Amino acid sequence: MTSTAPHAVSDRELDEIFAPVFDRIAVGAVQREIDRRLPYEEVGWLREANFGALRVPAEYGGHGASVRQLFGLLIDLAAAESNLPQALRVHFSFVEDQLLAQPGPAREQWLRAAGSGALVGNAITEPGVGAVDRYRTRLTPDGAGWRLNGVKYYSTGSLYADYIVAAADRDGERVGVLVDAAAEGVRRHDDWDGFGQRLTASGTTEFDNVAIAADRILGPGYGVSGPTYATAYLQLVQLAVLAGIARRAESDVRAWVAERTRAYTHAAADLPRQDPLVQQVIGQLSAAAFSARASVLAVADRLDAVLDAGASDENELIGVELVSAQAQLTVIDTVLTATTRLFEVGGASIVSEQLRLDRHWRNARTISVHNPAIQKARAIGDHLLNGTQLPFGWSAGERTAQGVAR
Repeated sequence: MTSTAPHAVSDRELDEIFAPVFDRIAVGAVQREIDRRLPYEEVGWLREANFGALRVPAEYGGHGASVRQLFGLLIDLAAAESNLPQALRVHFSFVEDQLLAQPGPAREQWLRAAGSGALVGNAITEPGVGAVDRYRTRLTPDGAGWRLNGVKYYSTGSLYADYIVAAADRDGERVGVLVDAAAEGVRRHDDWDGFGQRLTASGTTEFDNVAIAADRILGPGYGVSGPTYATAYLQLVQLAVLAGIARRAESDVRAWVAERTRAYTHAAADLPRQDPLVQQVIGQLSAAAFSARASVLAVADRLDAVLDAGASDENELIGVELVSAQAQLTVIDTVLTATTRLFEVGGASIVSEQLRLDRHWRNARTISVHNPAIQKARAIGDHLLNGTQLPFGWSAGERTAQGVAR
């Protein structure tokens, strides 16, 4: 494997490009939530700024950013609109795969595509029994090519994407397939019904006899053949979203308190902003946002080192998987506590539908149940006590009584 691109762009340069875009996106966040309007236009603004090419080397049209810079900007974007980094999660992992691939025409093709603004979504998880080794989505021969048939759910970001990474069964083998999102036989539905992260486009994707060229078959996918960087990387995007939620929650509540003139007769001050108890809550929210961001960037630094070295050292891959899992447990608890505590600064008016401050807790709670923390905590303990391998290859699905995924 090759190492990833050298880092030549400064934080200041990236902020100058993306801070105005994020500010523009943030302006409409509450109204989009109220209207349940998918942010197609906002994704267009990110395309124009080539956000999806953050990690793509400059020679292929990208920004050449480091992993740390990427995750710092994902936190910033999540503070503006928490749905968007999650929608782009698999896209950035796909780019990382290309950076690590052997030099050749395919690597150059997809790096140039990402450098030109192309985005990649996903269709991995299936409804019902389908799990990582028992996918019902099938890839079958068709002359010199293949046909793809199946139904996927939790297809995060697929509605915003030009290409979709799908997981399928090919003669008993799990393979990844890169599908043109606009291909005949591809149907994408916005039927995600979660109470949070409503605009991630995480609904159903159907593949009905979709023609697939042989060069679009990518291999087995993450976790199937042992330790990988990808599970830590994908998890860290979720944690970056949580860190961004915490920052926006603190900012929104602080702005609300600053303008507030109503208080209680038994309050410690005439104005809420002068009340030491309210000040304490704001301080706690600020600390939660800081610690969540610091945790994400600490893991990003580890990922930077692993990826620059080619992501081939098994011990390093296990190490970065462990720290990402540990960060998951602390960041989730920190952000869920903060987004619950924020309501202590006001009375009934703070739950106004027009404010939509509840979206911070709903979004944090929703993204926190991806890769359930209780399962991750157990896996960490088993690894540390017994040397059991951390779960690199897994998915949702049914299990038999013997504990075999179905």
